[in-house]
Amino acid sequence: MQDVVLALLAKEPSHGYELKARLREALGTLGDAMNAGQIYVTLTRLEKAGLVDWVQSDGLADRPDRKVYALTAEGHQRVAAWIAEVSWPRLAPADFHLKLVAVAAARLADPIALVDVQRRELLRRLRDAQRAALDEPDGSYATLLVEGLVLRLQADLTWLEACERTWTTRRDS
Repeated sequence: MQDVVLALLAKEPSHGYELKARLREALGTLGDAMNAGQIYVTLTRLEKAGLVDWVQSDGLADRPDRKVYALTAEGHQRVAAWIAEVSWPRLAPADFHLKLVAVAAARLADPIALVDVQRRELLRRLRDAQRAALDEPDGSYATLLVEGLVLRLQADLTWLEACERTWTTRRDS
């Protein structure tokens, strides 16, 4: 969640409710369970870590006390490192989806390029898993585990193809 919030702030300084609205838009109904408190806890942690600072908002006449958060130089560095990170299969599809939405919104990277990097990593891992499956003796219990890994990687590759189609359509329109 912290990296997604940082990436959303890379687009423009925002207050917590704006961030919650952007996350809700990115996640659709899956974002309904997220409350504003989660966002503010995350912002407090990021501030303590020196990744964001806040400024008093001049543009909110109805809420002059609302804090608007902005990235620090360290925050920008963390966003860049997060974008470059390849952490599959630990990365859940929702996390990767949020990464694509956040980097596209802030124009930090090309979402299709990120999909391609993830695809290359998954193909490498799939090749390794298929080799491991071939090396397992008949009747080995580990065969089932390796088969599960192969199936998961194949499903993830199929999902990445769907991501690429969606982002290609968005870019072309």
